[in-house]
Amino acid sequence: MSGPRVTHMTSGAYAPPAPARELTVPSTDDARLYVEVHGPQDAPAVVLSHGWTCSTAFWAAQIRELAGDHRVIVYDQRGHGRSPASPVCTTRALADDLEAVLAATLTDGEQALIAGHSMGGMTIMAAAERPRFRAHAAAVLLASTGSSRLVAEARVLPLREGPLRTRLSAGVLGSRAPLGPVTPLAKRILKYGTMGARSTPEMVEACARIVHGCPTGARHAWSQVLASLDLDHGVRRLDMPTAVLHGTADRLVPPVHAHALVAELPRCAGLTELPGAGHMTPVEEPERVTGRIRDLVSTYVTGAGEPAPQPIKEGA
Repeated sequence: MSGPRVTHMTSGAYAPPAPARELTVPSTDDARLYVEVHGPQDAPAVVLSHGWTCSTAFWAAQIRELAGDHRVIVYDQRGHGRSPASPVCTTRALADDLEAVLAATLTDGEQALIAGHSMGGMTIMAAAERPRFRAHAAAVLLASTGSSRLVAEARVLPLREGPLRTRLSAGVLGSRAPLGPVTPLAKRILKYGTMGARSTPEMVEACARIVHGCPTGARHAWSQVLASLDLDHGVRRLDMPTAVLHGTADRLVPPVHAHALVAELPRCAGLTELPGAGHMTPVEEPERVTGRIRDLVSTYVTGAGEPAPQPIKEGA
């Protein structure tokens, strides 16, 4: 029986660095999660949660730049990367898994910056009321994510907003068809749907290898969860400093979601808009995303914790 496919770049900025430590963390419903820890054990902690169809490799650029002076914790969501598939795919399971990772990698009372991209951000919203999450989250970064109406707002199809676009988008995003090999055509389609026009061939290649490496069953199962997502209540429970980051050209989770988050967050620590970037912001704008993580760590994890003005809107 073959294990889950794991694909990623093997050289360059998007090749995943070797971890200092690897763990298998048990979670609910017999799920087992693959976890990596990078950097010095006594450094300030950053926990990174990836999105739908991705893996720990998605954070390669951030890990490479942060691990010199941060302890960077990354994990594969259940059914993704090296975490085996689970029959239970729910937002409750996402929250369970994040809490399991925090319990296994952080000491009692230790606080961290917890950042999530896309479904990783939704994981954080799902965990917003969990005691362990709240005990460990000094601050949060929500990147390229939303709390509800994902299919209705998606613009991956060039159609006017309405029931037809919603129905067709649901069919495309929830398809059971295998993605197949990474071909030039597949990369063009992926770039159009999920990345900005300025994305380099290396960026597109890195994302294509990761996304095409996601098992078809997991991709479909989690697409059904995202299609009916409603975590608006979780946003309102994120009462720790929470920053929002979004690409202005995101078709998959358009900027309307970022503005909705900013309006509902109790302690918004700023909105960073990345002009021309699509959905894959940690890959498309690695320096900006890494810089925002560093700023949040220095302010809320190792610094005085003074709240930033609400909201900060950053451009190019």
